[in-house]
Amino acid sequence: QVQLVESGGGVVQAGGSLRLSCVTSGFTMSLDDMAWYRQVPGGKREYVAGVRRDMSTNYANSVKGRFTASRDNAKKTVYLQMNSLKPEDTALYYCAATISSSSHDYRDYNYWGQGTQVTVSS
Repeated sequence: QVQLVESGGGVVQAGGSLRLSCVTSGFTMSLDDMAWYRQVPGGKREYVAGVRRDMSTNYANSVKGRFTASRDNAKKTVYLQMNSLKPEDTALYYCAATISSSSHDYRDYNYWGQGTQVTVSS
């Protein structure tokens, strides 16, 4: 069965750092583009960062320069290093996978994790 399991979330002070991990199984991650999304209660699912199958990356303007996405296909794991965290980064962070290329549309993603909560206090 396909699984994406996020971890690494927690509560940090503004300016702090966290590293999220997404361990995948049940599919060939190397064939997919991977992405991180986030969502607050009642809010829209927002694109945060992506690591494509060719290892290129993309970031939302709101996190550019602060977050770094990476992937290790051998470990079937995706990472999101989050630095200089702000209270507005508080959200449930999801890992997702798609066979579609270069998509920022959540509707194009085939597989989703359950999310890991990131809370940034001021």
